[in-house]
Amino acid sequence: MRIFTVLGILFYATIITLIGLILIIFSLNVLQPQDLNNFLNYTQSSPQSRIAVGFCGALLILISFSFAQLILGRLQREKTIAFNTSSGEVTISLTAVEDLIRRLAGIIPEIKELRPDVIATKKGILVDLRVILRSEANIPELTSRLQEMTKAKIQEVLGIEEEIMIKIHVVKIISKEEKERKNKNTDQPDSVVPFSNYGRA
Repeated sequence: MRIFTVLGILFYATIITLIGLILIIFSLNVLQPQDLNNFLNYTQSSPQSRIAVGFCGALLILISFSFAQLILGRLQREKTIAFNTSSGEVTISLTAVEDLIRRLAGIIPEIKELRPDVIATKKGILVDLRVILRSEANIPELTSRLQEMTKAKIQEVLGIEEEIMIKIHVVKIISKEEKERKNKNTDQPDSVVPFSNYGRA
């Protein structure tokens, strides 16, 4: 399936490149309008040439539609996780899985912010976690615990047996000084302008 996606992208890139080259050629005045007119007259000079041109046009439309449907269908499948039960098929939105993982930030106090990105592939479920940590966090121990908790939570809630690959990217580590500075900024009352309570008589 991947090779068809690559072919579709190459097809669209080739068509757009050809259109761009034609426009550049016309802008450089390499081809005259009469050359285009001669080409169009040639394509309509015989029934065989008209059939060939019509066949090429229909083939381009068919190929373009097929590739667009294939790529859009694959993108749509990658946005959900699907599995079968005894009563039928069940699909789960990846955004619902991301919300489930995001709640782990409230369970682990060392995590200030957790931004998950879940992708469903043929090899399994790929979870990319972008994490902002507090300064007191032990990164090796915390990341290992977070990976285990995320994997266990997904398996527990979804009940799937696919492989779950979890990558963690620590975006920022907040220091104590930075936290104290933020607390001071939030604790300070708004500055009062002198004589602001007095109005004109």
